[in-house]
Amino acid sequence: MHRESSFCPRSFFGLLPSVPRNSTAPRAERLVTFRFLTVVMSGLFYFFSLGMLLPTVPLFVEGPLGGSDVAVGLLVGSFSIGAVLIRPFAGRIGDRMGRKILIVGGASVVALSVSLYLLVTGPEMLFAARLFGGIGEAAFFVGAGTMITDLAPTDRRGEAISYWSVAVYSGLAFGPALGEFILDGNHYKRVWVAAMVFAAVAAVIGLFTSETVVPAPSGTVAAPLINRSSLMPGSVLFLGMIGLAGFAAFTPLYVSDVGLQDSSSVFLLYGCTILGVRILAAKVPDKIGPLRSGTWATSAAAVGLLILAVVQTKFGLYLGTFVFATGISLLYPSVLTLALTGVPDSERGSAVGTISSFFDLSQAVGAAVLGVSVKVGGFRAGFTLAALAAIAALALLRSGIDPRTRGPIDHDAASLAREFLEPDPP
Repeated sequence: MHRESSFCPRSFFGLLPSVPRNSTAPRAERLVTFRFLTVVMSGLFYFFSLGMLLPTVPLFVEGPLGGSDVAVGLLVGSFSIGAVLIRPFAGRIGDRMGRKILIVGGASVVALSVSLYLLVTGPEMLFAARLFGGIGEAAFFVGAGTMITDLAPTDRRGEAISYWSVAVYSGLAFGPALGEFILDGNHYKRVWVAAMVFAAVAAVIGLFTSETVVPAPSGTVAAPLINRSSLMPGSVLFLGMIGLAGFAAFTPLYVSDVGLQDSSSVFLLYGCTILGVRILAAKVPDKIGPLRSGTWATSAAAVGLLILAVVQTKFGLYLGTFVFATGISLLYPSVLTLALTGVPDSERGSAVGTISSFFDLSQAVGAAVLGVSVKVGGFRAGFTLAALAAIAALALLRSGIDPRTRGPIDHDAASLAREFLEPDPP
């Protein structure tokens, strides 16, 4: 069992030795080191770029492009379509060639894709640009997310994922407000340029990350494209995150129904709530286990979405957002911790890539399906359908289909996971 450790100022400046460059697993017990913070800083700028697009792309589709609610869902979700197509391959590349190439290359592709927004004159062009950007998103997220788990002690992975997600949700909290501030009515090109610059800065910072794996020699058996360990946790993530797809796509359009001028305050509340939970409850998935923290996450997400559906006022919007955010904040750390239990180091990128693919599917499918639901039954129908998906996620998590959810998880023993991870005999 690793000792609990706290942030040491000397480690920030790299004055103490850290994990050897070619190590496939962390040997030091510290969690927050200079290497760790470099990945987090790259992620912070990257997710600021994505956060700026959250409220502006739906407004751009509905406004200058003249799209319907269905078009908003399709074009917002197209980003995730590109990501889901490449995500499993990104995991394999990360296991064989290293994480750094994914971080630098992914952020660079996203910067290039956002630059293409400057040339968009119709829905088809925006669809293609966002599809291309999704490829970069798949690479960056798998590379950065896997490197974070590489740098974490085994029994503190949930905590590491929570701290890493501080970068994610800092960008998603303050990025939308910055995007709408720069938009200032109808200056979409200013937003695209700013988002492009943030993604480019993330790529530059990525150059200073230190590789955590040795490239696999030729002839080495490749990790599976679809990692079995991530199938059940990924399915829970898929159902639980459908609500996030609808929240991101339709909140900018819904706020006017309850008397708000824009959605920046809602996204700020959402992001700050997640930041608070991730920082204050970073150790929760490790301490109480991913099953119990995942149960809380899916339950709170469902309740929050039901509040959004039923209480269609400013108060209901803010309350529902707060409750929904507290649930979503713990969902990804919980299911990723579960998915990585019992997985060998050589397949960690594959596992992260597989479970991240389920997230992409949730955003692509969720945005499109909820777009149709909103078109037919209004925002209430969309939020209700998303709540039902979260309830289904809870039921699946508690079903016991995955043996790792039938009792406490011992991170130092793979016996419980082996039953699930080993292939069935012929």
